[in-house]
Amino acid sequence: VQLQASGGGLVQAGGSLRLSCTASGFTFSSATMGWFRQAPGKEREFVSAISRGAGVTRYADSVKGRFTISRDNAKNTVYLQMNSLKPEDTAVYYCAASSGLATTSNMYPNWGQGTQVTVSS
Repeated sequence: VQLQASGGGLVQAGGSLRLSCTASGFTFSSATMGWFRQAPGKEREFVSAISRGAGVTRYADSVKGRFTISRDNAKNTVYLQMNSLKPEDTAVYYCAASSGLATTSNMYPNWGQGTQVTVSS
């Protein structure tokens, strides 16, 4: 199983970024995909998840209305569109795969390497 996240970078507050995560080594269309983030000195936290068919999505309260998760099963890729970014969104963002729709990291056995998002004030 490989999950390759990309799209992070440095952006000013109020700006946007789109993260991508390309998967291989498993049946992507059968997996729930999630995004988590970890800021320095903090625990990894749930950001968003999307069901295998993209019919169900979940968001952390802190990102609702600003972030949108989507997936393209033909491309084995999940996306996280992040708008109206805030300095508190600064973190390493990880994509993860699970067999069920979950919002806790222990339900995701497969993880990517992470991509850094830094939002300046």
